[in-house]
Amino acid sequence: MAMTEQNKMRRKMANTIRFLAADMVQRANSGHPGAPMGLADIAVVLSEKLSHNPKNPKWLNRDRLVFSGGHGSSLIYSLLHLWGYDVSLEDLKNFRQLDSKTPGHPEYGHTEGVEITTGPLGQGIANAVGFAMAEAYTANQANSETCALIDHKVYCLCGDGDLQEGISYEACSVAGHLGLKDLVLIYDSNCITIEGDTSIAWSEDVAKRFEAQNWDVIEINGHCYDAIEEALDATKKATKPTLIIANTIIGKGAGELEGTHHTHGAPLGDAIIAESKAKEGFDPEATFQIPEEVLLRFRCAVEKGELAEKEWIHRHKEAPLVEQNVALEKLLNPDLSSIAFPDFSTEPAMATRDSNGKILNAIARAIPGFLGGSADLAPSNKTELKELGDFPKGKNMHFGIREHAMAAITNAMALYGTIIPFNATFFVFSDYLKPSVRIAALTKIQNFFVWTHDSIGVGEDGPTHEPIEHISQFRALPGFYLWRPADATENVEAWKTALSMQAPHGFVLSRQKLKTLKPKRDFGEVSKGAYIVKKRENATLTLMASGSELMPSLQAACHLEVLGVQVNVVSVPCLDLFNEQDQAYKNGVVDPSTKVLAVEAATATEYYRYADDVLGMESFGASAPADLLFEKFGFTIQNITKRACALVDTAYRVVDLGKC
Repeated sequence: MAMTEQNKMRRKMANTIRFLAADMVQRANSGHPGAPMGLADIAVVLSEKLSHNPKNPKWLNRDRLVFSGGHGSSLIYSLLHLWGYDVSLEDLKNFRQLDSKTPGHPEYGHTEGVEITTGPLGQGIANAVGFAMAEAYTANQANSETCALIDHKVYCLCGDGDLQEGISYEACSVAGHLGLKDLVLIYDSNCITIEGDTSIAWSEDVAKRFEAQNWDVIEINGHCYDAIEEALDATKKATKPTLIIANTIIGKGAGELEGTHHTHGAPLGDAIIAESKAKEGFDPEATFQIPEEVLLRFRCAVEKGELAEKEWIHRHKEAPLVEQNVALEKLLNPDLSSIAFPDFSTEPAMATRDSNGKILNAIARAIPGFLGGSADLAPSNKTELKELGDFPKGKNMHFGIREHAMAAITNAMALYGTIIPFNATFFVFSDYLKPSVRIAALTKIQNFFVWTHDSIGVGEDGPTHEPIEHISQFRALPGFYLWRPADATENVEAWKTALSMQAPHGFVLSRQKLKTLKPKRDFGEVSKGAYIVKKRENATLTLMASGSELMPSLQAACHLEVLGVQVNVVSVPCLDLFNEQDQAYKNGVVDPSTKVLAVEAATATEYYRYADDVLGMESFGASAPADLLFEKFGFTIQNITKRACALVDTAYRVVDLGKC
């Protein structure tokens, strides 16, 4: 069948993308040309369907496009340039170079038009699910029967590697269960990974997998423009998420390398590229060619996008229900000052997981876009938002036992524009979601991770459930702020600080009750990560502690004073923030003229930045009641006192402290 004029132009547009991608990788002598060349035909037709505005990348009702296979970044940057985003031809030529706008994998906030940072395979699929979930919740808040203010699509391009990752199973199961009709996953099925044909490690029926997860499945030739268009058009009327299995050839157009794993992650070579260009009527000697008629077609995205946004603004202003505009405005501009935080000052003792639950409910009642959930542990994490309903109309999200997908989903929700999300699990299971936490930190995503059962205080469940090294791991993560409040009131102040920052935060919370501290505290200093809760003139020793270890450290200070040792006691709710303070503040809190002992029921080696000695965990925990474990591993008043005496060269003896 003869190719139509429209498809002839589409082919020229696709080849422009192919050769831009190949030239970028060749010039950088680094990158992945295969997937971009194989996806070029799909990218052209998708360009015609996509609703977005290159002159306003933050337009709320734009279609979201996620490239889960972030290694195909040369395709992403080519499209952004061709569409008219702030990515120049010179930026394409600087692909993968120092300080360029076009790094090896796409980074949110670094390159205009990139919706979310991707690269670790599978996460982008979960991110797309998160965008679709954010859209569903926002639509339920802002749409009426006669006027839809939120009605866009979420597209995600993924490959074989993405679908082999476990996170994709988790996320797609959530999407199918929720019936996210505006989610379209385009699977670049080229049957190639780095090691060769996918058959060496993979033989499942992907279509049946997705059908079993309540998805519509469409299978097409990924190089047939009419089939691509028909499939994308079919998604407009979908009642559930759609998987488009696009059978493609990796490195399409790359001569003798076409269809082989050699195109996946290495330059094609000048000769192959020149031969390929000549075959398609491009100048074999020229690089970074963009025919004028091709650029004009792609740049229609600017005019179309501006028109679509103007139409949406008109729809927004003319919404028949004033409540719609009010609801959307509150989602877009949350009033944090309206939060009525609970007062725990009269509570004698409370587990910080319990106080945290009350704090979450207070925030959720005040902030329309604050919502979240747990990986099937809400009763234990204390994260249920009472009387606020279930997602997508309500605020309680039920992720099931899918920690990694949960974290990646909420990362995307946080970037959507209307949502402030939280997610929760036991602290020991943070291992399952660490890759997504890392992306949150890298990208400065305001996502809140609630991690309960913080230490050997877990007790009888034993060492498999008792986090030991986890605090150190997250404190080592740049741009991430880990909180371990010592009591309920400190927990409130921690949340006030966290909500004011554009960054991810982890709240590490106790299962067991912690006494509410009575000494007066300057809570303004909680925002600085550490502050003095007990100060003595002429102190020779400083005790630093967080969470459940602060109270026995205060009591140990009383012992030490009877023994003639003057002690300052420092609470460290967030060591990451304390590390960021100027030296004058640090010296005012941790007096450099004193010996310093840090106390924490974790590996805690990061305290050696300040401490002369650290009383921490040097092994895994054990199975027993929590109080016996704290005694066994030395987190008692007596052992803290002994350790401090050794540090300041003072003889230890048992003293009668009465009410101390």
